[in-house]
Amino acid sequence: MMERVILVGLPGSGKSTIGRQLARRRELPFFDSDQVIESRLGETIRAFFAREGEKTFRDFEERVIDELTMQGSCVLATGGGAVLRSENRQRMRERGVVVYLRASPEQLMRRLRNDTKRPLLQVADPMARLQDLYEEREPLYKEVADFTFDACGSSPALLVSRVMMQLDLTCKSLPGSETG
Repeated sequence: MMERVILVGLPGSGKSTIGRQLARRRELPFFDSDQVIESRLGETIRAFFAREGEKTFRDFEERVIDELTMQGSCVLATGGGAVLRSENRQRMRERGVVVYLRASPEQLMRRLRNDTKRPLLQVADPMARLQDLYEEREPLYKEVADFTFDACGSSPALLVSRVMMQLDLTCKSLPGSETG
């Protein structure tokens, strides 16, 4: 049976960390949409974002999300803003089991206070920016999510185990699956 797990959440919520561990434990390929984008661009998202702007970046991201959500069984960690485009949300819902790793702006600020790679947080007041991102994106994450987990309430290993248990209880039929 095909299994495509798509992780969404704010920057720093652990999508890549949890995604890699989940993929390893489920013996599935792992894709990080931000890493795929950087590989294809030949530069960092931050540099591309600064030069080309958010709209051009989101256009490119949409094409990558479309392609990655058509892969076979896999675990996909999306960029924090992938849910901003309705096309991305629709593809995620239709093509996989979507797991929202939820974290408050305060929790994320503790994790990201020294991070210089995330372009949307390179501002004078990153805490205010995180609060704005949370308010803007939280409803979109909830809209697309099949399941929500507290990203900061336990160790990554325990969180992966919880996600795995939920996935084992879920029988969401995906296009191309034997039961679909």
